Amino acid sequence: MSHMMQPSIILLKDGTDTSQGVGQLLSNIDACYAIVDVIKTTLGPRGMDKLIHDGRRATISNDGATILKLLDVVHPAAKLLVDIAKSQDSEVGDGTTTTTILAGEFLKEAKQFIQEGVHPQLIIKAYREALRIALKRLEEIAVQIDKTDNNKTRDLLRKIARTSLSSKLIGGIESDHFSEMVVDSVLSLDDDLDIDLIGVKQVPGGSMQESFLVKGVAFKKSFSYAGFEQQPKKFISPKIITLNIELELKAEKDNAEIKLNNPEQYQSIVDAEWKIIYDKLEKIVASGAKIVLSKKAIGDLATQYFADRGLFCAGRVAEDDLLRVTKATGSKILTTVSKVNDSDLGVCGLFEERQVGNERFNIFTECAHSKTATVVLRGGAEQFIAEAERSLHDAIMVVRRTLKNTSIVAGGGAVEMDISAHLKSHARSIKGKSQLIILAFAKALEIIPRQLSENAGFDATNILNKLRKKHQDKDGVWYGVDMKTEDVADNFNNFVWEPSLIKRNALVSSIEAATLVLSVDETVKNPESEQNQHDQQRQQQMMGGMGNMR
Repeated sequence: MSHMMQPSIILLKDGTDTSQGVGQLLSNIDACYAIVDVIKTTLGPRGMDKLIHDGRRATISNDGATILKLLDVVHPAAKLLVDIAKSQDSEVGDGTTTTTILAGEFLKEAKQFIQEGVHPQLIIKAYREALRIALKRLEEIAVQIDKTDNNKTRDLLRKIARTSLSSKLIGGIESDHFSEMVVDSVLSLDDDLDIDLIGVKQVPGGSMQESFLVKGVAFKKSFSYAGFEQQPKKFISPKIITLNIELELKAEKDNAEIKLNNPEQYQSIVDAEWKIIYDKLEKIVASGAKIVLSKKAIGDLATQYFADRGLFCAGRVAEDDLLRVTKATGSKILTTVSKVNDSDLGVCGLFEERQVGNERFNIFTECAHSKTATVVLRGGAEQFIAEAERSLHDAIMVVRRTLKNTSIVAGGGAVEMDISAHLKSHARSIKGKSQLIILAFAKALEIIPRQLSENAGFDATNILNKLRKKHQDKDGVWYGVDMKTEDVADNFNNFVWEPSLIKRNALVSSIEAATLVLSVDETVKNPESEQNQHDQQRQQQMMGGMGNMR
């Protein structure tokens, strides 16, 4: 009796692309490694920068998270690495390149096992075990810092900021100048260390050395109205009022619709309008405030009124700048001036409007409540200043983290080499396949000192051999790559310091990414979403065509 052929079951709609099995896993690993290939040359003090041009503007950066954001990666597995870099950036602020490179290297090491037929779950299990041992070792070797001595703490923070800046564009001659600025800005914050209260303003022109820190608030002069030039530009110990009110005549007529029977009634309405605004202005002047700041517009009438009475005003102040002013001066943002108490006003030691490059800046300093700081960056090209801002963000985040978590480790590949040596000796006590996988994990960690050496043009094999020897001896814990002498050195004594939290987060995130990629054995591409995108593009093209016809 002949068996009838079973009809094939169609489960997914036509056009669905499915790829599965070992081939799919290997192609995902290759895609992730392609990203690492792009980013690995940016690691360390001698790392190169990437220029990414999106058709409108060019960005030059060596910050891992920034590069990955701008690359617009479409491969679904490779997107995981982008997300990991973003999470490292938001969580710790620095170490994004390290995290991405480690994740790629863990996957590369896993690839050979998969090709030999080892089940991915075995690799994942062994990797997680290796991570547990690595984190335990990291805790053992991390050095706790003493925060009781302010001068020592300050010195330590400066060294950590300098290590973070060393791999950036501004890490050369200006690193001392900027690391000082970074530490000052973070130490001027409240105990909760809210980074949003550190403003960074970019002013093209001048040299990088002309960048300065304001221990208070600085923001660009916004739109200026008639009468602005007559206002005083400098005050000593002025009271400050911060508003969220529009001080313009048109404000009232926008809010009402009135039908009149008699044209003479119109004048009384106009008079009422003037009375309303003059009432507001009188109350502001009567409050004793000398500086009036508002989130909304302050029109010609109000500007001239304040100028005649020796007050300074600025309208359309950005929300974050206004928030910094309230933090620094102790003022409150008011939505009505019907009753202004003295406690609602802020105060600062000195206010002045100053020329910085081509811009006029309003600068508040010597603030009693000063819980905020502003860095004003100068420099030639806009791209250069933008990269300087990203570099400062990394350094600020690192200093902030160090203040919150007080343990540090040496950089320059020292930690990775030590954990690698520790894992190698530990692996000897394990039987079975997991021994080989943990050894592969240990080997993957060596990519950091190797890449640092390669990016600097050193002989990586020679340096790694020296490091392996040093880390086998128990007294060489902090030996890493020395960029100055093209050799190995005790990086703890050389003050190449980083918060241990960065390393911890980098290890955890990279293993998370690697195990996630290894646990995927099938990708299903749904055609519907692609069709929708195609339709949207068609629609946009048609709309564009119609616009041209007009």
